[in-house]
Amino acid sequence: MLIEMKGIVKDFGPVRAVDHIDFTVNSGEIIGLLGENGAGKTTLMNVLAGTFPPDEGEIFIDGNKVQISNALHAMRMGIRFIHQEISLCNDLRVFENIFLSEELLRKNGLLNKKEMINRCLKVFERMQVQIDPNAIVSTLQPAERQLVEIARALLFKCDLIIMDEPSTALATKEIKRLFDIMRQLKTEGVSFIYISHKMPELFEICDIYYIMRDGKLVAHGKFAEIDEQQATELMIGRHLADEEFLNKPYYGQEEVILSVKNLSGKSFFDISFDLHKGEILAITGLQGSGRDLLADALFGAEEYTGTLQVKNHTLKQRSTIIDHMKNGIGMVPRSRKERGIHNDLSIYDNISMAFFNTKFKRLLIDSRREKERFLRQQKALSIKTDQPKNPITSLSGGNQQKVILGRWLEADADILLFDNPTQGIDVGTKFEIYRLIIELAKNGKAIIVFSSEFPEIHKVADSCIVLYKGRINARLNRDEITEMSIMYYSTGANLEAVKNG
Repeated sequence: MLIEMKGIVKDFGPVRAVDHIDFTVNSGEIIGLLGENGAGKTTLMNVLAGTFPPDEGEIFIDGNKVQISNALHAMRMGIRFIHQEISLCNDLRVFENIFLSEELLRKNGLLNKKEMINRCLKVFERMQVQIDPNAIVSTLQPAERQLVEIARALLFKCDLIIMDEPSTALATKEIKRLFDIMRQLKTEGVSFIYISHKMPELFEICDIYYIMRDGKLVAHGKFAEIDEQQATELMIGRHLADEEFLNKPYYGQEEVILSVKNLSGKSFFDISFDLHKGEILAITGLQGSGRDLLADALFGAEEYTGTLQVKNHTLKQRSTIIDHMKNGIGMVPRSRKERGIHNDLSIYDNISMAFFNTKFKRLLIDSRREKERFLRQQKALSIKTDQPKNPITSLSGGNQQKVILGRWLEADADILLFDNPTQGIDVGTKFEIYRLIIELAKNGKAIIVFSSEFPEIHKVADSCIVLYKGRINARLNRDEITEMSIMYYSTGANLEAVKNG
């Protein structure tokens, strides 16, 4: 199937999100679509997938002009879209989500549940994943939900699959399986549009690149003819240098802000460490290492045993999230849509939320002070918006992340937990987040960054705890943090070497 988009324009009020874009997809082609957050990538794909009608321009399929009226129409034309933000119905079962609006019926008109479940099992087998089709989606882990989204696109015959940050929640082995499936489908004539901020993935799986900036197409060509540095500079319009982080100063002070002793929970055991004022500590580990639940426990969202002291004050073991917040602990969480933002509230309200829960003493909200809080954080964090009364979902992912950070700065949190802080964020905004983390440490904040990305850890961390099977396997100083050492301790290779003598 040949798809051509010609002169596509999409406006949202006075903002032109897509500006006269030409875009072509040939049969059996994997295209990488690149651009910073807010560049217009997802909006362009939403036009192709029938979510938004174009304000100008035309779409042709195999030479015939078409008008794609909605997402269901696009699916029936062979176009499927796996969205960045997981769009499953949490209260439905896995198979019900996969067949939503495309249910299989018996002759008597009733649902053919047995056949739907069997087909789900077959696609999961092909993906080499073990997910129960009868499981309620709300019980699944984020990575499993992402795999269900992918399965939904793979189950039905289609000619084009659009993937918006599909690997965000996936482990390395799951990404490899996904790429194997993509390569197989490519030989069968299926095309892909792959949106990602992860350059190594794009260069591994994609043939062609399209690069957008500020709603315009700025570059188009073959990945084989450029390198990662060139792609990054085309995407953001400026040069980024890793060198600025090589000699990062250490701002740690003598005062211990957080002391963790013998902390244990569902998937982590006997965790002990001290965190000093102005220190940046990274905690890493492979999927299943206990990293995620440890982050939740430090914020009071997961039960634990052991001792947690903030400035010599011991928190009770069954302390709530509010208790942790009032003791100066803030969290920029993973899975931003589900755990970080209040989708139905304004940017104003999202920034003020932690302040309201910890510092607010009045009966009524003062809109003037709420505006002051926003303007203060907008200036400090370079939040890009001129409509703070709009829903937070109107912002790009990077700006949403800045709003979450601003929320904790307004609550004057002394300890900041960053859990996968640059998930789904473009490389330019990632560098902004890294600079902000270092600046916060310089200003005396104590910071823990939970991450599985070595470049991220290497840029910001003063030291790094490596988890293996829920336990601390190593604590590395900055000069010991290398990709090889992190992988060595993450996989438990040192323990295997000891065991084998």
